[in-house]
Amino acid sequence: MGKLNRNKVALTLGLAFAVFHAIWALMVAIIPGMLQGFLNWIFDVHFLERVWILTSFDFLKAVELVIVTFVVGYVLGWIFAWCWNTFHKK
Repeated sequence: MGKLNRNKVALTLGLAFAVFHAIWALMVAIIPGMLQGFLNWIFDVHFLERVWILTSFDFLKAVELVIVTFVVGYVLGWIFAWCWNTFHKK
């Protein structure tokens, strides 16, 4: 595999992170009870005490979540592509 375009990889990963978190925020707005049940089940099957309780949906928090996760995904994607290009030189 050749050299990766750092910006394209970063945008792709940032967008993926943002979309997944936008879907999560939308589900919190629409089906919070079902999500809380899912979280409770996940903790139970991992032998963990239930420690997270969903709070009510807040649009501004949802926007902040999507923006922050996009930035984190972008940075991680850029770092990944830089590492790939650095360690896979021909």
